[in-house]
Amino acid sequence: MAAPRIEVQPDAAALATAVAGELLTRLADAQASGHEPHVALTGGGIAEAVHRELARLTPGSDVDWSRVVVWWGDERFVARGSSDRNATDARAAFLDPVGATQVHEIPSTDDAADVTAAAAVYAEEVRAHGAGEFDVVLLGVGPDGHVASLFPGHPALDDDGIAVGVTGSPKPPPERVSLTFAAMNRSRAVWFLVSGAQKANAVAAALAPEGDRHAVPARGVSGRDETIWFLDHDAASRL
Repeated sequence: MAAPRIEVQPDAAALATAVAGELLTRLADAQASGHEPHVALTGGGIAEAVHRELARLTPGSDVDWSRVVVWWGDERFVARGSSDRNATDARAAFLDPVGATQVHEIPSTDDAADVTAAAAVYAEEVRAHGAGEFDVVLLGVGPDGHVASLFPGHPALDDDGIAVGVTGSPKPPPERVSLTFAAMNRSRAVWFLVSGAQKANAVAAALAPEGDRHAVPARGVSGRDETIWFLDHDAASRL
């Protein structure tokens, strides 16, 4: 796995613009080489800012979003179309406007009986339509060091399948579906997107020379070719 690289921007707005621009460049380069890239999106405030920048910058890029395969690292197990779902914002903010058609949402409560069934369906979707690895996985990081819906000390951390149902999440809503460490680590590039002083301790713990992914789950994910921590000044303040 690649050693992590750290890129610091002055604020959240600059961070979102930098990430969106880099992602569009990466996707355009992949498509120019004849490759159809697979990207796993994330949720949260900084992700929503990145989505807005992707919508703004896409018209000036060479990216054909109909040739990008879109996944999510995790999803809240709530009703389809709920504002709590990561997919709801992403579709409205940029996926639908830019014409993305290969979008694989994690099942909602309308689609599966429970989180275990939803995780099984999503895992099968990845097996059937995935490429064996993701080109880029985007991940936010919580103040507790969680990534996707893998929380410190939670049994889901030790699941070695593709997707896992999470119950009793310490952050509401309590039921979620998440890709596992094993699935996210089958990625060419992993990009962490972190903004705000409240995340600074988690960033420092994740990047410390020693530590346990059970205590700081962000330590458990890295890209085969590249791992980048995109931080704003406040998030990087403890490094």
